[in-house]
Amino acid sequence: MITITRYDASMAARWDEMARLSRNGTFLHQRGYMDYHSDRFTDCSLVAMNDGKWCALLPACVDGDTLFSHRGLTYGGWLVPLKHFDATVMLQVMDAAIEWMRAQGIKHLVYKAVPHIYHRYPCEEDLYALFRHGASLVETNISTTIDLTCPLPLDRGNKSGANAARKAGITVGPSEDWEGYWHLLSSLLDERYDTRPVHTLDEMRLLQGRFPENISLHTATLDGELLAGVVMYLSQPVAHCQYIGASPAGKESKALTLLFEHLIAKYQQEGYRYFDFGISNENHGLYLNEGLVRQKSRLGGRGIVYNTFQIDL
Repeated sequence: MITITRYDASMAARWDEMARLSRNGTFLHQRGYMDYHSDRFTDCSLVAMNDGKWCALLPACVDGDTLFSHRGLTYGGWLVPLKHFDATVMLQVMDAAIEWMRAQGIKHLVYKAVPHIYHRYPCEEDLYALFRHGASLVETNISTTIDLTCPLPLDRGNKSGANAARKAGITVGPSEDWEGYWHLLSSLLDERYDTRPVHTLDEMRLLQGRFPENISLHTATLDGELLAGVVMYLSQPVAHCQYIGASPAGKESKALTLLFEHLIAKYQQEGYRYFDFGISNENHGLYLNEGLVRQKSRLGGRGIVYNTFQIDL
């Protein structure tokens, strides 16, 4: 009953609609986001059909004999509808997909499950199907997340820091100064880690232009000086911090703490369920930046994981 078809560009509108209506898709799974770096990844997204009707989507790319879901995204995984799709259908979909992969000469599936906080309704049938196919857990990154329905307060030090920043006249809010913030962020990453932001300034402007309701920049300034910033990725029910940075003066003045206090309250009022600070790992999860995870926890966050699995076909 289940058949697998490889996605092509003629399916874009239908793909976007199904991803939007799925239990676990986010704007990262819209083709306008997935395809912006199509020059770097060979798309091999899959569409599962049940008696000829679309029933599930797998954002994916292929490299050699390995199918990744998805190397260019924070998370991939099967996107599935709210109705008429349970664990029995998921098993059939995974069986059919693996049979299709084998027929294409694919020998490995690397699968980044969508973390549960992004599910608009419970959606972990894929994890059961992975277990049934002998998948191995090959990478775990830990993120720090606030449950906005019952948020823990900032600790005493952060409360004091936010108050001091407020009294000093630091202002926080949305900003269009992408160029100024990207210069600050790039300088910080180059000095601290000898690296650059994953997205270039032009890429961020392109993506923000395509998804203005989902991507926004928020900054903290004093007398026109940019002290700190956060890029927010918004996908109900999650407000996710994508890029966080503060200048030396911003750190000293606790500008970032004030900005986070503002953003946590803002997205709680707007009805988001989670405020996600992002992962604190390097080296495929094997290194934990302990200082960074402590900073996030003192703002009220606690751990959730981003898992990656592998099936050797």
